[in-house]
Amino acid sequence: MSNGKKLELTKLSCQLQTIASAVHDTAQDCQGNAKAILALLRQLEQLHREIRDGAFQQSLPDNRQGLYSLLRDIEAEGGWPYIERMRLQAFLTKAEQQTAVENSSEVLENDSSLNW
Repeated sequence: MSNGKKLELTKLSCQLQTIASAVHDTAQDCQGNAKAILALLRQLEQLHREIRDGAFQQSLPDNRQGLYSLLRDIEAEGGWPYIERMRLQAFLTKAEQQTAVENSSEVLENDSSLNW
């Protein structure tokens, strides 16, 4: 690998670290605010889509050998990037847990036999 390529990769790595830190800081600032975190996740998903459909597709190799090499790199580096969505079942489980906690609290508060 040439020195120019190494310098480009180092610069990219620093830029990616800066972006990751900004996203982590924003998520930390939104802690406890589900709507704000959801907005952050939506923005990240939109950015993912824009980059994939724009810059990434435009930079794809135009020959079989280049595409094959790219696919090998993708597999070697951990596969295709993917943004997983939370499943509805996870929301329902969280709601059921919250309801159970609220119901048990109400029972304890309303049960006069527990008063000391």
